[in-house]
Amino acid sequence: MTGRPIITDIQNTWCPGCGNFSIQHTLKNILADMEKEGRSLDDVVLVSGIGCHAKIADYLNINSFYSLHGRTIPVATGIKLANPRLTVICCCGDGDCYAEGLDHLLFAAKRNLDITVMVHNNRVYGLTTGQYTPTSPLGFRGKSTPMGTEEFPFNPLELMLASGATYVARGYTKKMDQLKGLIREGIDHHGFSFIDVLQICATFFPAADYYTPRVYDLADHDPAQFMAACTRAREWDYNGDAKIPLGVFYRARFPTFDDRMAQIEMGQDQRDAAVRGIMSSRE
Repeated sequence: MTGRPIITDIQNTWCPGCGNFSIQHTLKNILADMEKEGRSLDDVVLVSGIGCHAKIADYLNINSFYSLHGRTIPVATGIKLANPRLTVICCCGDGDCYAEGLDHLLFAAKRNLDITVMVHNNRVYGLTTGQYTPTSPLGFRGKSTPMGTEEFPFNPLELMLASGATYVARGYTKKMDQLKGLIREGIDHHGFSFIDVLQICATFFPAADYYTPRVYDLADHDPAQFMAACTRAREWDYNGDAKIPLGVFYRARFPTFDDRMAQIEMGQDQRDAAVRGIMSSRE
């Protein structure tokens, strides 16, 4: 299919100013480019979780799957193993992926599963009106912490580097051109791709005035150097004063989990027949 409208006509209910709009239109432009290159969008699957981010599955006209809270990655794993030819993209929230779904995230990185995980990291539970998440800054005042949280945020990039992700990047929804390049490179990377996106929640954590003067591009960094990537990833806002780097922190090539599974299990025809058998047995 060519020339499909990539944005659906479903009413969009994100708040005005939400960073999800930037992510949606960045993905739209990437998908349009892929189609112009001759790639069928029927071979792309978007998996989302629960939260404001998840509505993106309604707004993009591609195959999609709404998963349970924190369970985007197990669903994406099953899809990729059942049909390795598919391009599988996970859109997760920071509460969705770094809290309920953290164990799945770590093991997908450890396995080097060939999927792209993009975290809409607005650092707040926006859909449930403002509770703190694992990346909320120290002192964050929300519905669940009216006096301010006493927890430091954890560092998602440092965690992913330690877990074995082979593509680790960070973008910002107010830098759409850079964000497009990071996401497209992650999709094209053969292995586990992780992109943490600083996404503005206009209603419960409008952090643009905080991020914009602090972010900078990793122009002088070699993403092939793991230890250097770890050092740069530790530049994070624990104390509220640090600069926040954007770009590709780490990129490496290692055998993927799905490639190894394909070698030891069965051919594609046998795999397809097995999947059809499982599906027909549930009808």
